[in-house]
Parts: sequence; structure tokens; C-alpha cells
Amino acid sequence: MTTVFFNVERWKKMTLKVNEIFYSIQGESLYAGLSCVFVRLSGCNLRCSYCDTTYAYEEGTEIELTDIIKQVENYKCSLVEVTGGEPLLQENTRFLIYKLLEKGYEVLLETNGSLDIGVTDKRCVKILDVKCPSSGESGKNDLKNLEKLGDKDQVKFVIGNRQDYEFAREITISRCMGIAGNHLLYSPVAGKINPARLAEWILEDRLQVRLHLQLHKVIWPHVERSV
Repeated sequence: MTTVFFNVERWKKMTLKVNEIFYSIQGESLYAGLSCVFVRLSGCNLRCSYCDTTYAYEEGTEIELTDIIKQVENYKCSLVEVTGGEPLLQENTRFLIYKLLEKGYEVLLETNGSLDIGVTDKRCVKILDVKCPSSGESGKNDLKNLEKLGDKDQVKFVIGNRQDYEFAREITISRCMGIAGNHLLYSPVAGKINPARLAEWILEDRLQVRLHLQLHKVIWPHVERSV
């Protein structure tokens, strides 16, 4: 477990720039289908070509961590995801995660894979994106993060074409040998590639990974944002 040190007075003054806090069905990861409270933080250091949360690049309000936790508590749900944007851009994100864990929540962190995940409490479930070429940001991957993952953590490859698939396959074979195949998520870019095509490639190569669809886009196909 990562130890987080801070005094009470500093804690009371900590803030995060928050884009939105909402309650919905978890649409991605191995937790798909479960009720979840989402804390979407503002700001991102990448500009992926297929990004569906561009509104989180700048929009947001500074909120004290104590008030964020109060809002989470109002939903009476034990599963919380901290997402973005890119949550690790803000230093106080790790303190929010720590406090949520200490209060008994199961906490997920969705991160774009470009920043060091080692600062995050090991009890937190990391969902680590590895950017493929069509994202336009594959050069920003910090692949050392793959060595910092625990047994509960997951790796996601968002795939838009054959080049992306071959890139993901190479990373899977060369860098993910210690990660269980059912924790390696191959997700098609919505509207860019037929999931059936991606399934064919996985089966042809007998690749031990999980084909992963965005459940929330199946349930609410015409909703562009949560609120």
C-alpha cells in the first residue's frame, strides 16, 4: 500500500478542478455493468483523435476534496471511478483516492498511460490506457507503467484499424506477459471499426485478450455526455 502523508489542516484546504460528478452504469473495464459514481476531473495532456470527452479539457470548477467526498456519499454506492481528462495531472488526485479508499470505497482510476501511476495507492484499481497509432498520441506512452500494475489492474488498447491492432498485439506479446489475458482489453473505436472485424483478428491470432465494448454507448447510443 502506498502511504500518503498530509496534515488535517492541509487536507481541509485541498481542491481539485472537477468537470462533473455523476452516478451511472460503469461502461468500461471488468466492472462494466455495475452501478458507479464517477468523478471526472478537468484537464488532459493528450489530444487523442477519437476523444469523446473533449469538454473536460478545460471546463471545470475548483471543489474542496471534503465536498467531493460528500457528493460521492450522497449516491450511496460503494464503487467510485476517478477519471478525466487525465486525473494524474492534478497532484491532489492521489489524496482523494486515498481518502475514498480509507472510507471503504472500491476505487478505480482511469488513466491515459502517459504519467507515472506509481504515485497512486496500490489498493486503487488502475485502468491503464496504452495509446495506439490512430490516437495520434502513441509516442506519449510510458510503458514502464506496465511494470507497476498489480493483479487487479487492467490495460486497455483502443483500436481503430489494423495498424492499431498490430501495435497492440506487439505490446501485448512483448510487454504484458505478466498480466492475465482477461485483464487486457481490446476496445474498438466507436464508428471507426466493426467489432466483428476486431474479433476476427483476435481469433485468427489466438490472442489471449478480452474483446471489450463500451456498454454505455450500447445503452445510450445518442447521449454524448453524462449530464
